Amino acid sequence: MNPPASLSDFPIMRRWPAQHPDRLQLYSLPTPNGVKIGVMLEETGLAYEPHRIDFGKGDQRTPEFLSLNPNGKIPAILDPNGPGGRPLPLFESAVILEYLSEKTGQLMPKDPVARWECRQWLAFQIANTGPTFGQVGYFKKFDGSKIEDPRPLQRYASETRRLLQILDARMQGRTWIMGDDYTIADIANLGLIRNLIGFYDAGDLVGFGNLKNVAAWLDRWLERPGVQRGLKVCAG
Repeated sequence: MNPPASLSDFPIMRRWPAQHPDRLQLYSLPTPNGVKIGVMLEETGLAYEPHRIDFGKGDQRTPEFLSLNPNGKIPAILDPNGPGGRPLPLFESAVILEYLSEKTGQLMPKDPVARWECRQWLAFQIANTGPTFGQVGYFKKFDGSKIEDPRPLQRYASETRRLLQILDARMQGRTWIMGDDYTIADIANLGLIRNLIGFYDAGDLVGFGNLKNVAAWLDRWLERPGVQRGLKVCAG
């Protein structure tokens, strides 16, 4: 089924009306997945209107938000100027990154071989660092920390160390994951690493102090003005 032809026809507009309906609408929070899109939008300079989805108020479970993302997670976007001039709703942060890269012509290599290589590191985040780092957070900081059996946390911490070592080897002698070119692969992975050692306070647990290349990579990223602005998007 095709999406509505007008922005005003989307149910989410009833709860979060667009003040600037000509701009891309972002529904998010500054979580590890949310900051990917905030950073991407700030880095590319694409005009957007942010809407904070307050988990404390259950915004993600409202019929209006679920009409945009039935999975009830952030981020999600609604682009009034999608392909063919029709509005385009999207969820899943990696897909949104690829879409915005294609829309703006930025942060993806032009060479076809390099584009596939970049996509594999995006897939590496989707399949590996994303779910594994999240489990570390669950068992270290959230409800899983109440479990007396140490093996779940040890299992995910060990796998996180392995994944970080892969990234550390990749970053040897490189400025960004694709060499000199900053891409969506950097944005996708670095937001998660920042959260792992910051909000989750898991740096010692996963041996982050031994990962000099990853640490330098993260520092370079955090120094970027677009990243600094993007980390605050939808922060309230």
